[in-house]
Amino acid sequence: MVESADIPEIHHEHQHASNDDFRKFTGIYVGIVAMLLSITSLGGSNATKEMLSANIRASDTYAYYQAKYLRESAAEIASTQLEALLAALPQMPQAAHDKTAAAIARYRAAAARAASDASSRHGRKQLITEAQRWERRRARAEERDPNFAFSAALFQIAIVLGSVSIVAASRPLVRLSGAIAVLATLLMVNGYFLLVELPFG
Repeated sequence: MVESADIPEIHHEHQHASNDDFRKFTGIYVGIVAMLLSITSLGGSNATKEMLSANIRASDTYAYYQAKYLRESAAEIASTQLEALLAALPQMPQAAHDKTAAAIARYRAAAARAASDASSRHGRKQLITEAQRWERRRARAEERDPNFAFSAALFQIAIVLGSVSIVAASRPLVRLSGAIAVLATLLMVNGYFLLVELPFG
């Protein structure tokens, strides 16, 4: 039979064991949240790199597009001038006429290649399509980035609250930490898959 004097000691031991279990569980939980924070940081880093890379590629492609446009314009101007020369000098010697006509054909072909070149994909038409594709990739990376930023901040808050709850053996604190970690996880998943567009960021 348990003496009444022993009951507080038994209760104290039970509470102590319960707190130990709670601290062990919370320690494992904090470790899992730290792992999720690492995954989020990796996703954020990749999104930033992709955003910068796509921005550079889009800028380079637009610059190449401008160079192709200038080359096309120069070739068209040259061919137009030579055509005007032929029209102005109908009595031009046949050899000179043939050379001028050949030059016109070369300039026209160069202008056509600068406008569109499906084989090399370096024509103006192909370049504008590629530049727009890089812009879309940059825009997608820009949409992903805030998800990772907010997620990382929330995971850090969850880790702090979880760590404090271990010291204080506070179950309400770890529940609050868990709720924040769930929100952070949803943002992390959205950062990878863009299931929902954030109204902020």
